[in-house]
Formats: sequence, C-alpha cells, structure tokens
Amino acid sequence: MKSPVAVPSSTVSRNAVALIATVAAGAALYWLRDILTPLAMAIFLLIMIDGVKRSVEARTPLSHRWAGIAALTLVVLAFFASIAIIVNGAAGFFGEASGVSANIGPRIDQIIRDVYGLVRLNNPPTAQDLINGVDVRGWLTSMAFQVQGIVSGAFFVLIYLGFLLASQAGFRKKIVAMFPQKAQRDEAVAVFQRVRGGVEGYIWVQSVTGVMICVVAWILMRAVGLQNPEFWTFVIFIVGFIPVLGGAIAGLAPPIFALAQFESYWPAAILLVGLQVILFVVGNFIQPRMQGDNQNIDPVVVLLALAFCGKMWGVVGMFLSTPLAVMAMAVLAEFRGSRWMAVLLSGDGEPYADEGKTADKPKPVRRKPKPEPAAEG
Repeated sequence: MKSPVAVPSSTVSRNAVALIATVAAGAALYWLRDILTPLAMAIFLLIMIDGVKRSVEARTPLSHRWAGIAALTLVVLAFFASIAIIVNGAAGFFGEASGVSANIGPRIDQIIRDVYGLVRLNNPPTAQDLINGVDVRGWLTSMAFQVQGIVSGAFFVLIYLGFLLASQAGFRKKIVAMFPQKAQRDEAVAVFQRVRGGVEGYIWVQSVTGVMICVVAWILMRAVGLQNPEFWTFVIFIVGFIPVLGGAIAGLAPPIFALAQFESYWPAAILLVGLQVILFVVGNFIQPRMQGDNQNIDPVVVLLALAFCGKMWGVVGMFLSTPLAVMAMAVLAEFRGSRWMAVLLSGDGEPYADEGKTADKPKPVRRKPKPEPAAEG
C-alpha cells in the first residue's frame, strides 16, 4: 500500500488558517453588503479617477492639481450620465409614444400562434394566459425598489468617494508609518501598483472592445430601423463590463425587442446573427490578445466571482467581480500562507506571469571599463 504524502504540520495549519480567514471574510462581506457595496464602487471610481488624472497629466500641460480636478469632474459626470441615460432611455422606450408597450401583447400572441403553427399544435395560449400566474404587481414593486436603491446608492457612493479623496493626502504618511523599512515599503507600493494596473487594464480592455461591439451594433440597429438605437448601444456598452452575462444581454435584448416592434421576423434575425458574430469575434480573437498577462485569471474563477459577487452585492457586484478577483489574486500572492490561493485563481499557475518571464532572462554582465593608457609626456 502506498504511503500518503507527508505534509508539514506548519503548512497544514497555515493553510487552514488562511482558508478559515477567507470564509470569515466572505461572510463579513455578505453581512455588511449594504455598507460595503457603495464603498467598493467608490474605490473603483477612485482608481478610475487616478488613471484619468495620470493620462491628463501626460497629454496636457495641466498641473497635478488641475489634472486631478479635471479627472474627478469627468468621472463623476460620466457616472451620473450613465444612470440618467439608462433611466430616461428605458422610460422613453417603454413609454406610450414609442408604441412598443402597446404592441408587446399582440406581438407575443402572434409569435405564439406562429410557433404553434410551425410545430402543428392546436389551441395556442395567449400572452394574458401566460402572465396570469405571474405576480406582475410584486415584480413592478421590486423593480421600483431596485431603482430607488440605485439612486440612493449613487448618493452614498459620492459620499464615500469624497472621503476617500480627502484621505489621499495622508496616504503616503500612513505607508511610511506602516512600513518604516524601505524594502517593505517598496514591496507594498509594488502590490498597490499591481492591483491598480490590473483594474485599469481591465477597464481599458473592456472599454475598447465595448466600443468595437457598439459601433457594429449601432450600424445594425440603424439598418433595420430599431427604435432608440442610441439607448440600446449604451446598454450594450455598460453590460459589457459584466462577464458572461453581459454578452448574453447584449446579444439577445435588441433582437427580442425587435420582435415586439416589427411584424416581420427578419429584423430580429439580422440583429441576432450580426450581434452574435461580432460578440464571437471580439470575445474569442480580439479580447484575449488585448488582455495578455494583465488579467491572468482562470475562466472558472471569473464565473464563480460573478456568481459570488452578484449574490453579495447585486448588479454592482457583477460589475466589480473581475476587478475584485484581480485585486484578490494580487494581495493573496504576497503572503506565504495564501499564495496557493493566488495560484488557483491565476490562469497559468503564475500570479505574476510577466515577472516570471523576466526573471528567467540572464542578467547582463557589467564589465569594468579598461583604464585609459597614460598620456606620454
């Protein structure tokens, strides 16, 4: 009989403590979700503001102070503009003026009759028969509470963001006090830069690929004549930051509403095929090349992070699931007891693949310069 693999007791205890701490942290995040959700969004906006500020400083003659003010203004305006566009666009799309809300019921009845006729079934149900068992009033009430929560959450996000910006002045002094030795301080700053670089890289990749998808989607929606294509284009761009689920929404929502607007099925079919093609090309060819080693996250971890953060923090957690996974991998990799978790989170077993590649390169040999011959007198 083969003897079991011997593991040092210190390693077992260290890993057990790390696992228990992770479970306890997850439970605390769930219990304190009402407080931590706007804080997490504020930290995400703070990282965005810092990235925009450094970009403004590099590309304009503005000073450090004015670049920060410009970045703060741009990010806050974009944050509130996103909420306003989604709320107003949804209200206009489903309003009486658009005619979509009045046409949904008859179109569903026609689609059901066509499907039953295609498979040769009799007595097709109506839309009213299908929604009789649905608690529409409760669903609308829940949606109203969700909208109210988004508005109040945006207010608390701004409060947290203001305090985070105010606390930045003493951040350097806190780092010096926490890590008096320069080597430790440099390592802490390096961890922070890795976290910031991972989050900024994620935002950059999703923004560029989202613009590519939105350009094609807008052209398709304009070509078929879908109502309010600008609203749907913005929705596609926003949901692109939600992994897995965002692609499904972007590829199915416009075709579904095209069924309610048009009597023919061809506009919905064109939108469905066109959006699926561009999503497939971007998701399988363009996006992986742009990501590189910046987001060295296992795809299963991305899916689990989406489910876990969505369960804890709702829609905000879905948006922040991948950045939070990147941050968790960077922090866990710095400690001996939790590095194995970072290895599991990574895509190839190397949490810092770029450092591993550069470490294997031989260091250049520095030769001492030869002494110059003395001048002959």
